[in-house]
Amino acid sequence: MLESTFYLRDSTKMHTDPFSEILKFADAESLVTGGFTAGGDWALHFPPPDKIKFFAIVKGSCWVILEGHPAPIHFNTGDVGLLNAKRAFTVASSPEIQPLDAMRVFKTGKRNYAALGEGKEFEYMGGHVLLDPNRGQMLAQVLPQWIHIPAVSPQAASFRWLLDRLIAERETAQPGTQLASAQLSQLLFIQILRAHLQTSSSLPAGLLRALGDTRLAPALQLIHANPAHGWHLEDLAKSCAMSRTTFAQYFRTVSGMTPVAYLTQWRMRLAEKALRERGDQIAMVARSLGYTSESAFSNAFKRETGLSPKAWRTAARRPVS
Repeated sequence: MLESTFYLRDSTKMHTDPFSEILKFADAESLVTGGFTAGGDWALHFPPPDKIKFFAIVKGSCWVILEGHPAPIHFNTGDVGLLNAKRAFTVASSPEIQPLDAMRVFKTGKRNYAALGEGKEFEYMGGHVLLDPNRGQMLAQVLPQWIHIPAVSPQAASFRWLLDRLIAERETAQPGTQLASAQLSQLLFIQILRAHLQTSSSLPAGLLRALGDTRLAPALQLIHANPAHGWHLEDLAKSCAMSRTTFAQYFRTVSGMTPVAYLTQWRMRLAEKALRERGDQIAMVARSLGYTSESAFSNAFKRETGLSPKAWRTAARRPVS
């Protein structure tokens, strides 16, 4: 057994937050990158983002015309949007206005902030979320392509405070502003996801819905606290105060997979990280994840990824030409 690994916990008694585990695993980092004020008639066209994009309406209201969306979406003060797709979009005072190219406008702005038209009746703040190019796919693939959280929703109560603090940090430039802004941006991203998770009953079956389900939380905490443990269905069901049959059916309905499949998938994601980023022998990785033999681990890994651990490590470490 490895003395101490970055992917295992020493005890199942430790409180583990699976949602935080996924965010840390993906190395999610949120940054506010700019914004603009506007008055009168105006419109800006943004190209398809190459990262997860988020934005907030700090002041006023606007229309968002999203590529592929059937109709313009009205945003009010405090509304927040998150785009997890390569779709162009336009932000405008009216859908009929011919937009300017946002990238050209921001090139002439100061510190990635610009002013459109006359007055400051409207203010927009935007940013993006960076993910590890490899491990981040686990999160990117389960996020919806588009999230709109209206300011009037009960889940959005904290947005206003975060937006006010981000504006204050930008305008006052106090010591530590860069770090404070980064932390506030991270909180904003988490709050967007929390608000979305709180509507989990309407989400399709999958990882995101499972992470937001309070009834499954005790079982997911056990799995993430000690993925090397040979969790039995009875143990996980008991932690959720359900019968074995009810738990198995409910877990599959919410997550789209069996509890054993969830455990196996999480083990394989941890194995991929270890194989890519560490030099541990494959047998050591196998033991650290609860497999009694290297062959048992290799068979499970190949079923999940299509490659043996050795072949996968070689491919993952091959320089991109």
